[in-house]
Formats: sequence, C-alpha cells, structure tokens
Amino acid sequence: EYQWKGPFYFILGADPQFGLMKSWAHGDTENGDDEWGEEIKLAEQAVQAINKLNPKPKFFVLCGDLVHGMPGTRWKKNQEQDLKDVLKNTDQDIPLVFVSGNHDIGNTPTRETINDYCKNWGDDYFSFWVGGVFFLVLNSQLYFDSSKCPELRQAQDAWLDEQLAAAANQKCKHIIVFQHIPLFLSKPDEDDDYFNLDKSVRREIMEKFHKAGITAVFSGHYHRNAGGSYKGLEMVVSSAIGCQLGQDTHGLRVVVVTEEKVVHRYYSLTELGSHGIEKELLDMLAKQ
Repeated sequence: EYQWKGPFYFILGADPQFGLMKSWAHGDTENGDDEWGEEIKLAEQAVQAINKLNPKPKFFVLCGDLVHGMPGTRWKKNQEQDLKDVLKNTDQDIPLVFVSGNHDIGNTPTRETINDYCKNWGDDYFSFWVGGVFFLVLNSQLYFDSSKCPELRQAQDAWLDEQLAAAANQKCKHIIVFQHIPLFLSKPDEDDDYFNLDKSVRREIMEKFHKAGITAVFSGHYHRNAGGSYKGLEMVVSSAIGCQLGQDTHGLRVVVVTEEKVVHRYYSLTELGSHGIEKELLDMLAKQ
C-alpha cells in the first residue's frame, strides 16, 4: 500500500512477557518464571478488546519481550506456545507484527538465538507499507550488544540505510519505527541506563532517523509509559500488557495516523475493552 488512502490506526502492545509477574513478585527474575496464568488472562483481555474495535485496526504490533524466559531457559517453549494459543484468537483480518526483545533473543544475542526467534515469530527486522506510510521493525538488541554476532549488526545497518534511501524516493507520508529498547526514556542526552541505548549508539541512530524524516519511534521494554523528542522525532515508550514496574495500568496504545501527524493514547485493557476508542480519535479517522 504505497498510496495514501486516508487516516487509519493500529494497536501497539508491549511486553506481554509471560512469567515476569511471578518472578518479579518473588524477587527471582532469573528462574522464578514457572507460572504465567495472570499474563495469559491479560493477553486474552487484550485480544478481546482489540477484536471488539470498530473500525478495525490495520494491525496489532507487539513491541518485544513476548515471554520472560531467556533463550535456553526451562519454561521458554511453554510460555511461547501459550502466547501463540492466545494470539490465535485475534480477528483474522488484523495482522500481527512481532518485534524482538531482549528476553526473546537474549541480552547478548547470537546467530542461534536470533534464528530460533525467526523460526517462531518471523524476521527480526523487516519493513512494510500501510496506506502510504512506511513502517520499519528493528532488532534493537543488535544496537545494545552485538558482540557475539557483529556481522548481523552490520547487515541490519546496511539494510536500514537501503530502506531509508528507498523511502526517500517514495514520498511516503510518514516513516514509523518499532523497536524494543527505547533510544531514550525522556531526554535525548540522558545518562545510559538498562532501559535505553548507550549514548554513543543513540546519537548516531537519532541523527540518522532525524535526517531520514522519521516521525516516531515506538518501543516497550520499560514497563512504564515515557517518552520525549529529538529534533521533531518523537520517542514513544509504551507500558506493558503484562507486569507493570511503575504506576501505569496493563494496557494498549491506540495510534492514529493522519496525513499531517501521528497521534496516540494509552488505554487500560479494561477501558479499551468496555468503551473502545474515544470520540476525538474516531473523528480524526472519519476525516477523509
């Protein structure tokens, strides 16, 4: 869909992370993830809320940390199967888009962990068009630590440059990026942290994105809502469907794309399930 056809919206979720709630509550995040009944319920609630929406979203993107189990850990396969079983109930007309997170491919990914992820969930980076808008899905672990697979980092970098060059020729309305780890949480020059990318890498990527005219970067990882901007590039950090590490509710983000701008609101699962999208956003979608 290279042509603009009018406003549309998509749903963004992050960190269903089956297994984190119990391990976080017990203070054992290494191997306390042997129960995830609560996360299953939340993911089911998310799917039910999305299925009720009218008009339907163009797609549903999950911004990483699909499950809590790291590669090679005991419960990972079971957690992944349970998540797939829940997601199978998503309305057939709503495509699912998956982004790889650190728990999906490891804090220091290898060719093997990435291959395993790709077999399960699809490519770790790719692009797609919806209604004249260009979307890029990136593997942010390669920016975080690619020491065990430097050639994969180089391959993604080369691919990204090609994609951005092609997008420049296409006259797209917006370019939107999805990645698991935020570039930054609130300020472009904030200190390095577990939850953001290192300053040196961050500066380079922010500048590249800014020059390419990227409208917004959406990510998860923080389990809280946050964000800021860099030279007109908006960084949106979305809280989790699963375990909350701050004061936010289990929720989903509704992202409306108009010709001029990208507008988004975070909804609790309960709110979205019972009331749907508020009138203000629906009105934006109705304007042709």
